[in-house]
Amino acid sequence: MSATNCFRAASLAGAVALLAAFSAYRLGAAADNGVPHIEFKADNIGPRAIEELTTESVPRDYAFAWQTMEQALDENQAGLLDGYFTGAAKDDLSARVHSQIASGLRTRYRDGGHRLEGIFYSPAGDAMELRDHAEFEVEVLDGDRVIDHQPVAAEYIVLMTPGADRWLVRQMQATSAKTAKTP
Repeated sequence: MSATNCFRAASLAGAVALLAAFSAYRLGAAADNGVPHIEFKADNIGPRAIEELTTESVPRDYAFAWQTMEQALDENQAGLLDGYFTGAAKDDLSARVHSQIASGLRTRYRDGGHRLEGIFYSPAGDAMELRDHAEFEVEVLDGDRVIDHQPVAAEYIVLMTPGADRWLVRQMQATSAKTAKTP
């Protein structure tokens, strides 16, 4: 092999190694950037069977919805909700952000994960009803001072609808919530 070919091979190998390292860094960053863990079970969903791509995209988009909700409430920025919320869910959360701004408070979540169950998938594929069993901690802050802290186990009924390139949370209604006992 000529020196030029050796140089090209070494450059290509270096570029591949650099790309792999960058990809591993980005994947690690994604795993650590606050995206909640979602377990998704859709075994009993109906009346329509769920497609493989939908089985992957619904929990991913629901996790991103929680991540953006948590960020919007922590930073008091309702515009962050635009990417993964629509309809009543977006209206309710936007009102909550504006209420926090008016009172000088903010809310911080520490997400403990979600067990998401598919309940109903419309025949037209334009709506999915889910049950979310969520665990998280909530801190209410006045400036940087924590004025309340509660561990919570909650259940939500969620309605998601497809958008142009993702599933959006249209409704999210708590059906039960209880404060977990602290040790």
